[in-house]
Amino acid sequence: MGATTPGHRFVRVRTDVPALSRLFDYSVPESWTDDVVVGTRVRVALHGRRVGGWVVDDDVTPPEGVEPLPLKGWSGWGPPPPVIDLAEWAAWRWAGPVPFFLGVASPLRPVRRLPAGELGAAGAGEPGRGALDSGPVATVFDDMVTRAVEEGVVGEGAVGEGMSTVLRIPPTTDLIDLVLSVVHSPQTVARPGGVLVLVPSVGWAERLCGRLVRRGYRATTDWAAARAGWPIVVGSRAAAWAPLPDVSAALVLDAHDEAYREESAPTYSAVDVVTERARRAGCPCIVTSPCPSTVVRAGRAEHAFPVAAERAGWSAVERVDRRGADPRTGMFSEEFVRLARAVLDDPDGVARRGPLVCFYDRTGRARLLACSHCGELARCTTCGAAVAQHGTGLRCPRCGSERPLVCAACGKLRMKTLRAGVSRLREELAALLGTEVGEVSGPSVARSAAARSAEAGELHAGGDGIPATPVLVGTEAVLHRVRRAAAAVFLDIDLHLLAPRFSATDETLALLVRASRMVGPRHVGPPSARLLVQTRVPDHPVLEAVARGDLSGVAEAEDAMRRSARLPPFSALASLSGPLAADYAGALRVAGVGTGVTLSELPDGGYLAQAPDHGALCDLLAAVPRPGGRGLRVAVDPAAV
Repeated sequence: MGATTPGHRFVRVRTDVPALSRLFDYSVPESWTDDVVVGTRVRVALHGRRVGGWVVDDDVTPPEGVEPLPLKGWSGWGPPPPVIDLAEWAAWRWAGPVPFFLGVASPLRPVRRLPAGELGAAGAGEPGRGALDSGPVATVFDDMVTRAVEEGVVGEGAVGEGMSTVLRIPPTTDLIDLVLSVVHSPQTVARPGGVLVLVPSVGWAERLCGRLVRRGYRATTDWAAARAGWPIVVGSRAAAWAPLPDVSAALVLDAHDEAYREESAPTYSAVDVVTERARRAGCPCIVTSPCPSTVVRAGRAEHAFPVAAERAGWSAVERVDRRGADPRTGMFSEEFVRLARAVLDDPDGVARRGPLVCFYDRTGRARLLACSHCGELARCTTCGAAVAQHGTGLRCPRCGSERPLVCAACGKLRMKTLRAGVSRLREELAALLGTEVGEVSGPSVARSAAARSAEAGELHAGGDGIPATPVLVGTEAVLHRVRRAAAAVFLDIDLHLLAPRFSATDETLALLVRASRMVGPRHVGPPSARLLVQTRVPDHPVLEAVARGDLSGVAEAEDAMRRSARLPPFSALASLSGPLAADYAGALRVAGVGTGVTLSELPDGGYLAQAPDHGALCDLLAAVPRPGGRGLRVAVDPAAV
């Protein structure tokens, strides 16, 4: 190549080839009439073939003696410069390729023209909220948002000094008033840019956006409209990368929900992406949850509803002690049968309030053992998790402690395994109640192919495929796909409550939140409108806290446990798996001397890297080259530990 041609305009491009981290310079043809700015999607020539890419810098000076090739094609609008920079940070934070994150931030199909005429205030011409948007709850939200915004706002142009805030809001509260409080906050109105609202699912996003539009607000879920700068953008996990040129405030609803975390590597968290995005923009970031986890609360100021209001926002809970249950009753207690009869005998109950929903995890996630004599569950005396038989003794899968095969309550030596299947339960339940029972089962988060395509930008057909029967029984999918229920029953909550994972408490609370939303708040509806929880640990702190409608005690205990075990957020973790994991772990161990990063082998053959913080961990992962091939998976902040 010869010297560069004077007067030509050159841009720097990152290709969409994941394994290629190098940036390349190209010239912009003088004949082009299309806009080429930072973020524009283009086609370029690379090693004899055409590939896609993004313009990441403009008006650059190529290396001396190099004549860049011209761009080959213009593929439309892409993410704005702040999102380009955010993708670079995310690649470091979750040890993934930058093109992956730029791909999430880009539209599925080329966008060559942006909508016009919709910029400006969120509710142009509106003096404020309407009569339907006022009341005690709206006033509480206004006060909480005012405090949150005051804590989270940073000076114009400042980066790195803002504070994210978490609001603990009971599950049955209508959150649209919170959205409106953020939209109408004087600090939000005074700042340039739009309000970014994240919710766990596409269906929720479409419903919330529709409600805002019907009230006269300019809200959208569309990528092109967001890129044009619409004042309110609503979406699910991928919306953390919404192409808003400027963000005036960010709001994440139900921040505890596992749907915000990408399951495949890189395992990024949309909550963390939005938090970092707001920090860089110097705008407030407010996250909400009925049960904020230790990780969600870390580094954030926390505010809660008044005690009475928080309690009223949870469903009524009835705990059924199954330790001394007659084995002949199977999974169905007398209390359950009474509740089922009350629901079915109400002629309008199912029609108006929904079916009776019974939840049971078919796979169990843990193999529960119980004393054959007294029915007491076999639990770890160190961490409280369910233990499994290991040789002639009992071993805890969570902390590894062992003890003899003896019941801690009565001293007997015989244990029985508690197992069941949801299909068999459906048959037994239909015979017991004399009515038709539908089954809802599927993946743990009910992510069908249709739901995955919906997350990519198409409308969600939530609710389809649910049997129209007065009683439903199912796995976790039933809690994700059913929106209303006359009553909800956890046939064996212990499968989740005592699961051998450190996230067991958070996951159980998330299930109870979903069930509470289906049933509705306490003191509303007939006495049968409640959660019935069958358990062999009725005095478990989580169940007691949900029954009280006050989770503050659970949060303190969870913080103490994680701190003592050096678990996130008090450390940073990354799991390594695949055939090449051993080689990469060895390289990390050598390079990590003196950094505080330790590596340990996992029972499944993988490795776990642990560091005091994400700075040390992510710097090491970025510095050590990965072995060639596809036999390595690196998951920063793994969900299952």
